[in-house]
Amino acid sequence: MIELIKQPLQLTGDGLQPLQDPDALPQGRRNTISYEILKAHDTSDDPKVMRLKFDSLISHDLTYVGIIQTARASGLKEFPIPYVLTNCHNSLCAVGGTINRDDHMFGMTACEKYGGIFVPANQSVIHSYAREVLSGCGRMVLGSDSHTRYGALGTLGVGEGGGELVKQLLSRTYDMAPPEVIAVWLKGKPRRGVGPQDVALALVGAVFANGFVKNKILEFIGPGVSNLSVDFRNGIDVMTTETTCLSSVWRTDETVRKYFETHGRPEDFRQLEPGALACYDGAVVIDLDAVEPMIAFPFHPSNVYTIREFLENPEEILETVERNAQKQIANPNLKLNLRSKLHNGRFRVEQADIGGCSGGTYENLVHAARIMEGKRLPENFFTMSVYPASNPVLMELLKNGTMQTLISAGVILKPSFCGPCFGAGDVPANDCIAIRHVTRNFPNREGSKPKENQMASVALMDARSIAATAVNGGYLTPATEIDYDDTIPEYHYDDITYRSTVYNGFGHPRPEVELKLGPNITDWPAMIPLQKHALLQVCSVIPDPVTTTDELIPSGDTSSYRSNPIRMSDFTLSRRDPDYVGRAKEVQKLEYDRQKGTANAALKEMAERVCAAAAIAADAEELLDTTCLGSVVCSNRPGDGSAREQAASCQRVLGGLANICVEYATKRYRSNLVNWGMIPFTWDKDLTSRLNNGDLIFLPNVYEAVRSRSSQVEAIVLKPDAPGETIRLALNLSPDEARIILAGSLINYYAQQ
Repeated sequence: MIELIKQPLQLTGDGLQPLQDPDALPQGRRNTISYEILKAHDTSDDPKVMRLKFDSLISHDLTYVGIIQTARASGLKEFPIPYVLTNCHNSLCAVGGTINRDDHMFGMTACEKYGGIFVPANQSVIHSYAREVLSGCGRMVLGSDSHTRYGALGTLGVGEGGGELVKQLLSRTYDMAPPEVIAVWLKGKPRRGVGPQDVALALVGAVFANGFVKNKILEFIGPGVSNLSVDFRNGIDVMTTETTCLSSVWRTDETVRKYFETHGRPEDFRQLEPGALACYDGAVVIDLDAVEPMIAFPFHPSNVYTIREFLENPEEILETVERNAQKQIANPNLKLNLRSKLHNGRFRVEQADIGGCSGGTYENLVHAARIMEGKRLPENFFTMSVYPASNPVLMELLKNGTMQTLISAGVILKPSFCGPCFGAGDVPANDCIAIRHVTRNFPNREGSKPKENQMASVALMDARSIAATAVNGGYLTPATEIDYDDTIPEYHYDDITYRSTVYNGFGHPRPEVELKLGPNITDWPAMIPLQKHALLQVCSVIPDPVTTTDELIPSGDTSSYRSNPIRMSDFTLSRRDPDYVGRAKEVQKLEYDRQKGTANAALKEMAERVCAAAAIAADAEELLDTTCLGSVVCSNRPGDGSAREQAASCQRVLGGLANICVEYATKRYRSNLVNWGMIPFTWDKDLTSRLNNGDLIFLPNVYEAVRSRSSQVEAIVLKPDAPGETIRLALNLSPDEARIILAGSLINYYAQQ
């Protein structure tokens, strides 16, 4: 089904062949589609660093308030490129009183004031609108959502934390080393009943754990591309985020040309193909003929099995899933008991959802309706909801009768909304499992609260097999076992709802407009610059192999507070390490006392221990004058998943100064740390067994180490009743990253200028 080729390759008339001359790789890489687009957006004269300027930006209502507030504090006057604000994450306005709608009012007035584009609630999910309106062959879009992927339409989409969008709003650049490119060679054609999520889950399962494509660009080529519709390509493309790649792009063809014609934008098409002798750093070969219906069990999209192999051996597979999942459940009183869902060897689920940027597309919902036509949902408390990705999609489904078919079968129609993907919609009952065609099934993303003894779980599947399961009593069923008409009615795009409701003020800012600031919308607290020395106290040690941004800052009901940095910070690590916030606040209070010159006995004792261990020729008070205190989170591989900047900014608001890990799961989480003035250390040791909560880590002369961009930083670890141990932490900073950390945050850095 999938083969990984871990060696440089060259594209020839016979397909991908081993590259005979390794020295030809850098030049050959420049002949890829990826580099054709990157070169057109690169403003750098340095071949070792790309400085990219994007064509447009896009954010949703979990992130745009913080981004605009940061940009305002940094000197924003107007939006220099199209900036789209969608309202598809916090559009359920019941949680937190008025504050979600207050954010929307802020967004609308910001678009008026600075010249932005405002898409009202429930008109479209963020990525559907971008496909329909922003995409174009050869363009680049930067979004504050990790699933910013429009590669099937010839657009390089990059999902990043808010700080990177702030840089673009201030006419700065997105800086990175030239990335490697991995060819995804598609061949064959999917069978009836196999959908884009099946291909995507197979891909994620093949490359996530081994890091084969981490921070690289996936370039989809090969004869199999022509056998896929644009909807099918989009469904695979949006899930490439779960591989930890940087971005993705596809060769474009007549199918893509027709897409742009259908959407009234024929001028935005051009054919993109790899150049002669294009070279790749490796390849993923996918035989579409061999792909089967897949299921990804809790708690990651890479935890995949074919439905066939699962049904052949459910007891053993579920025992493995439960054992591995238990390691990610912080509450020892909770147990994931999926084997209770087996009834005479058949696996039964209680809930189903199809929606969002991956599931709620036109073709997915047509396929589901065709499978469910003339049938009914189970009567014994099984629920199923569908969330069309946009109102234009919904209108077409209503016109051709697809939606009537689904509703007649008992399916519930919901508006365009991303909630089921992050725990803000269709939360299952305790101890239940849902099957969903959405992007993620991380811990608690379905809305459960482990510290309150609530837990449910989600398995990811394609819309086709979800529909087959729904009409088979809720018993897991691959769609390949269902005989149904899989022809797709032609899609007709009608943007009348956008023309009636979307505000487009790009190029026409109105500076006189006052921003509407609801009571929950607050400014960022002050963050002081880095001092000569730093003293870190370990406030959380997370032994998990991977730590997601959902665990660093939960999604779901906490989302409403993301316009209030201080209030939001109280949720940091709340579902993974509930005591972290209290520990961090104790350290932060000591730092506040230090800044005020009112060091108490505990602070002086810490300083005296440091002076003794580091052999510093200064007394405790002198040391405190030049040493900032802060908390540090230690983990193995943090930052998988969402681009949300709050995973880092909340630590900073609580006085965090650094992270220490073996490696960062994604570039975007590391970038978030830097943009909030936190030092992104790595340590090639088993740090979670060597560091404990309460340990102190003294960083002598850290200011100079950051300023000079030292690759190694000396640190002294002080454990209770033990002499100090000197270690070396790795640090790899660009000049701009060093300056941001020295300033204390991106806001401070721009304010200085």
